[in-house]
Amino acid sequence: MLKIKNLTYTYPEGATALKDVTMELPKEHILAILGRSGSGKTTLLKCIGKFLKPQSGDIILNDESIFGIPREKLRRSIGIVFQELYLFPHLTILENMILAPVRVLKKDKEIVSKEAEDILAKLGIKDLCDRYPSQISGGQAQRAAIARALIMKPQYVLLDEPTSALDLNTTEEFGKWLLELKAKTTFVIVTHDVLFTQNIANFGFLFSKGKVQAQGTMEHIVETLKRKKHTGNDLPLRSNKH
Repeated sequence: MLKIKNLTYTYPEGATALKDVTMELPKEHILAILGRSGSGKTTLLKCIGKFLKPQSGDIILNDESIFGIPREKLRRSIGIVFQELYLFPHLTILENMILAPVRVLKKDKEIVSKEAEDILAKLGIKDLCDRYPSQISGGQAQRAAIARALIMKPQYVLLDEPTSALDLNTTEEFGKWLLELKAKTTFVIVTHDVLFTQNIANFGFLFSKGKVQAQGTMEHIVETLKRKKHTGNDLPLRSNKH
């Protein structure tokens, strides 16, 4: 299990993004972290990935503080896909996928390449193996970045606004795919897309002003959004995708 304990993070310019956040992220679930831009949810992801170090609090993975785990080792347990994607522009999609398993996990290149092709096929982009990031669409790049995280077979995959570059049909297919995979990998979806997570998430957290304002089933989260507009969490309950 991944546990967040009393986490506080303040940016150098003085803005406090996380205020004494405590939460538990159980395995074999699809979890939603919802909130408007600036609510603290992406900062939380960056702390979990050790891109930022909180001023206080801790993050515990399987009874061990992540801040004592080397980042390369942590990547074997936690994969993160940020909205910016960070695909290496000089590598093909296939090369992007196999880089870490070959270099970090010391896996056989041919075996990993086959695994990569299988994952890309499930995401509907196997035909893009030999293309470079600049040669594919935003939605295709989104799926390629997620595939790259999955090939490490982590316990958790954290997704920052994963549907932002996907059309409605692709979003629906993506949701079905996550449901198929949740028995092996726990997905944590950080987003403002309530409708998407309402249909697939087991549990949700509602962020506002650096704090967890509500947590529970998605039914509870949606009811909270309907009931408590004054918290600043009046997220749209319908997708703006067409």
